[in-house]
Amino acid sequence: MSRLVFKRYSSTITTKSTPSKAHHHQPIPVSSFPSGYLLTGVHAGVKKKAGALDVGVILSTSERPTSAAACFTRNAFKAAPVIISEKILGENVGRARAVVVNSGCANAVTGAQGIEDAWAMAKETDALLSPNSSGLPPTTSQTLVMSTGVIGQNLPISKILSAIRSQRDGSQQTLGNDFNAWERAAKAFMTTDTFPKLRARKFNINGVEYRMAGMDKGAGMIHPDMGPPALGPLHATLLGCIMTDAAISPRSLQRALTYAVERSFNSISVDGDMSTNDTILLLANGAAAEKDGVKLKEIDEGTDREAFEVFKRELTDFTIDLAKLVVRDGEGATKFVTVTVKGAPTYEDAHRIASRISTSALVKTALYGEDANWGRVLAATGSVPLSSPLHANKVSVTFVPSDGSIPLPVLINGEPEKVDEARASEILSLEDFEILVDLGGGETAEAAQYWTCDFSYEYVRINGDYRS
Repeated sequence: MSRLVFKRYSSTITTKSTPSKAHHHQPIPVSSFPSGYLLTGVHAGVKKKAGALDVGVILSTSERPTSAAACFTRNAFKAAPVIISEKILGENVGRARAVVVNSGCANAVTGAQGIEDAWAMAKETDALLSPNSSGLPPTTSQTLVMSTGVIGQNLPISKILSAIRSQRDGSQQTLGNDFNAWERAAKAFMTTDTFPKLRARKFNINGVEYRMAGMDKGAGMIHPDMGPPALGPLHATLLGCIMTDAAISPRSLQRALTYAVERSFNSISVDGDMSTNDTILLLANGAAAEKDGVKLKEIDEGTDREAFEVFKRELTDFTIDLAKLVVRDGEGATKFVTVTVKGAPTYEDAHRIASRISTSALVKTALYGEDANWGRVLAATGSVPLSSPLHANKVSVTFVPSDGSIPLPVLINGEPEKVDEARASEILSLEDFEILVDLGGGETAEAAQYWTCDFSYEYVRINGDYRS
């Protein structure tokens, strides 16, 4: 381990090795994956490393129409795949049957050629789909597109199209629905990620068992602000794709995803930078929506509010799990920190404060130095305009360890506590802990959470030569 020591005045900070994140990726039983999907990851040559998986394909094979929802970046420089996917979802009124993703090149700020390349990826993937009862015109693309990597460079589109074409019937086809297939797809999303981020779960609605699985990527340029596409309320370099075999109407699927993203992917930050490509996609193909041999209707908020609320809750919990993986894999990160703000006038107020704390360079460098500098937390808190005045004499700050030991209050009702610095160092030396800010608003007040990490010397190294 590097032992370089940086001195400033009388203090020293010793560089720390970034802890291994490999244990966050484990095999998943095939029975946990949703039915009615085929997927894979292949090497096209977008990435320089030989054999690296850099193109992923996801197909819905259900006989039922597949609902699709998305949250996209609000960055003004939207990448070509974001523009194309928004258009496809709008034209199809929330229906799509496939996803294609490439890593290694963002296809962002690439002009007319970038748009043409994104359409080419969609149409080549369309050719892998078998006819079904989608009800969409044959001229309409049914494939959503995602790209991630360096901005301002054109795709090696001929290589990508050849890689997609290899998944038609033939000796090179690797499409499948086992763990290996899901893992290959997850790996095709990766850029500076150190492990593939893949999760799956089962849930029940009205006595029917459904399954949900998803993958995402991201380690740097992470501070998403995503919303729905132009067709209605959406939010998304962070990429993610979630698949379920439940049957949900397009309208309700979008409402559930927008709600979930606001409380998960829109509540994480590695470095405070929003990407041009951030996208979260959700497919619901209805392949398991049967009970006693009868095909069930799509769940809709208007006709079955209780079932919709169950699905929304399951989706939100699942997206939080995926979002946390991105923070845990933050470039150079040595800490995973939950920032909780409660006692706020509104959820939006609490969320804004949690975001400000999570993106403060002074807070994040103190976290790396394991310095319980709560004054920086307080300064970040007080810099956020709120819907009603903040009462400084009601604010409390506490450091909460993840090991179940006693929390450490450092400010109570605006009055500083005599801090046990040794105890503070113990808590901040943990890989996981929480910063709890209570604005003192009482039981009727609102709360929100953000998940963030520290800034390390390794983060600077990674981003200082990202393109080399």
